[in-house]
Amino acid sequence: MARANLRLVLAIKNTAKRLTHHAPYQWGHMGSCNCGHLAQEITRVSKADIHNYALHSEGSWTDQSRAYCPTSGFPMDLLISSMLDVGLALDDLEYLEKLSDPKVLKRLGKVSLRFNNREDVILYMHTWADLLEEDLLKSISLPDPAVPIIT
Repeated sequence: MARANLRLVLAIKNTAKRLTHHAPYQWGHMGSCNCGHLAQEITRVSKADIHNYALHSEGSWTDQSRAYCPTSGFPMDLLISSMLDVGLALDDLEYLEKLSDPKVLKRLGKVSLRFNNREDVILYMHTWADLLEEDLLKSISLPDPAVPIIT
C-alpha cells in the first residue's frame, strides 16, 4: 500500500470530493477514470492531457503501471513518476483502477466493488484515505508524558 503522508491523504480525499460534486467521470477515459482523477489532483495535469499521454502507449492504467520505466521520458511515465513521488506504489494504480486493494475491501467488508461506478469509486477513495490517515497517525510519535520536557 501507499506510503502514508498528509499530501497523499489530502489528494485522495480531494479527488473523492470532486467526484462527489459531479466532476466528469468516464471509466474508459484515461484522464476521467479512477486513476485519471487522482492523477489530475496530484499532478494538476488536465484530463485531456493525461488521456493524450496515455495514447502514446498501449493499455489501461494497469498496463501502463506494469510497463512503467522511470527513465523513459515518456509523458505517461513522467506522470506516474509524479504520482509515485507523492507516496503511491505501482500496485496502488492497479488497485485503484479496479477498486481491488485487499486492505480497503477488508475494511469495507465487501468482496468486490463495481470499478466503473462513481459511487463505488468515492466510497473506495474515502476508505483508502481513512486507512492511510490511520497509518499516518500511528507513525507520529508523541512524547512520553512521564518524561519531563526540558526547555
